[in-house]
Amino acid sequence: MSSLRAKIQDVFNEPACEQNRGKNAKARKEGCSKPLTPGAAAGGCAFDGAKIVLQPITDVAHLIHAPLACEGNSWDNRGAASSGPTLWRTSFTTDLTELDVVMGQGERKLFKAIREIKEAYGPPAIFVYPTCVTALIGDDIEAVCKRAAEKFGLPVVPVNAPGFVGSKNLGNKLAGEALLEHVIGTVEPDDAGLYDINILGEFNLAGEFWLVKPLLDRLGIRVRACIPGDARYFDIACAHRARAAMMVCSTALINLASQMEQRWDIPFFEGSFYGITDTSEALRQISQLLVKKGADPEILGRTEALIAEEEAIAWKKLAAYRPRLEGKRVLLNTGGVKSWSVVHALMEIGIEIVGTSVKKSTVEDKERIKQILKDDNHIFEQMAARELFAMLSEHKADILLSGGRTQFIALKAKTPWLDINQERQHPYAGYDGMVELVRQIDLAIHSPIWCQVREPAPWDCQPAVREELPRTKSETATLHAVQKFAGTTADDLGEC
Repeated sequence: MSSLRAKIQDVFNEPACEQNRGKNAKARKEGCSKPLTPGAAAGGCAFDGAKIVLQPITDVAHLIHAPLACEGNSWDNRGAASSGPTLWRTSFTTDLTELDVVMGQGERKLFKAIREIKEAYGPPAIFVYPTCVTALIGDDIEAVCKRAAEKFGLPVVPVNAPGFVGSKNLGNKLAGEALLEHVIGTVEPDDAGLYDINILGEFNLAGEFWLVKPLLDRLGIRVRACIPGDARYFDIACAHRARAAMMVCSTALINLASQMEQRWDIPFFEGSFYGITDTSEALRQISQLLVKKGADPEILGRTEALIAEEEAIAWKKLAAYRPRLEGKRVLLNTGGVKSWSVVHALMEIGIEIVGTSVKKSTVEDKERIKQILKDDNHIFEQMAARELFAMLSEHKADILLSGGRTQFIALKAKTPWLDINQERQHPYAGYDGMVELVRQIDLAIHSPIWCQVREPAPWDCQPAVREELPRTKSETATLHAVQKFAGTTADDLGEC
C-alpha cells in the first residue's frame, strides 16, 4: 500500500498542468480533484476509471481479481469499438468468495485463473485489476503477476487501482502509469518511421476514430498507437518510437503524454476532432510536429490541400441544415474536451449555446470556453437536476446534449435530447462526424413527436357542453327518488 500511496502522489505532481506548476509542493501533491467520500462513488471509483482506459485494448484479456459484482458493475461501460479482436468483450473474474477471503486463497485462485486464460485463449497479455476487497485483504498482485509472467511466458500486467484510493479520474491516470511501467517500451519495432504518431485519450466511441484515421492515411501519417481506442498490445508496447503525439482528453491521460515526452522525447499537443475548424487545426498541428521531428516539410502543403478539399465538402453538406438550425438554442451538460470542442463546433453553423457544464473540465478547458462564448454566465460548474428541469421547462433551450443520466430530465420537460457521451450510437468526430452530429440534432429537434407530447392530455381538456335532451317520465321519477334518498335537491346536484 505504501508503494501505491507514493504512486498516487506522483500522479498528482503533474508538470504538464500549468495550474499545478503554480502551486507549492504541499498543494501540488493534494491534486485538483475532490477526495472520494466512502459510499458516494457516483461517477465512478478508481477501479472503474482504470478499467475504462484499458478495456478498449482489444486483444488483451482483462482479469478482475475480486468478487463477482465488481466485474459485473464495471463491464462494458463504454461504447468503444474494435476493428478486429473480440477478446476484450469476454469478461474474466476470479469470483472471490467469502470462503476464499477467510482461507487466504485469493492469490492461489488468481494464479490459477491466469493459467486457465493462457491455455484457453492464448492472449498476447493479461491485465489484472485488484479491487477494494483484494487490496484490503493484502493480496500481493504484483508478485503473483510477476511469477505468472515467468511461468507462462507472456506479459501479466498488474493495474494497481483499487476503488477506494480515489475517483474515476485518478483511476484513469493510474492506468496510464501501469502502461508506462509495464507495457510501453517493452518491444522494439522494426518499421519505425518519420511519420508515426500516437493518439492519446481517444476511446473510439461508436467507431468515430475510424472517420479520422482515413484522413491521416491520405497524408501518409501512420498511427503507431491509439491509446486506448481499438488498440493492440503490440502497438502500445512500441508506442515509444512514435515521433509526435496528440492528446485528445487531457483530463484522463495527461500524465501519460508528459511522461512519454520526458522519457522518449515525443512532443504532444492537446486538440480535438470535434467540429470542422478543430479537426483542421489538429491535422495542421500533427504535420507541424512531424516536420519539427525530421519529416519532409512538403507534408504541410499536402495537409492544407486535404483540409481545403474536406472543408468544402463538409460545408456543402451542412448548408442544407443551416436554415433549419440557425438560432436554435442548445444546452450542454457534459465535460472534458467536449465542453469546449462541441461548443465551438455547434457555433460554427449558427447554433446558440445557452449553457455548458464544466464539472469534469480542466482549467485550460474552462479558459477555452470563456474565449469562445465570451460570457461567463453560460458556464456552469454543476447544474442540479431541479435547475436543469426548470431551465428546460421554461423553454430556454431547444435541445439538451448530455449523457444518459440526464435524458429523463429532458424527456420529463418535453424537450428533445441527444446523447453525446460515451453511450452514444453515432460517431461525431472528423468532418463526416460533424455532419452526422448536425443531422442528429436536426432530427431530434424537428421530430413530430414533440408537437404531440406538448399538447394537453385528453383528460385535461374541457368536454364539449352537450345539449340537454328531454327526460321521460320514468327517468324523472328515478331522479327524484335518488335525490330524496340522498337528501338533496336538483339545485344541490346542479346539471346532471
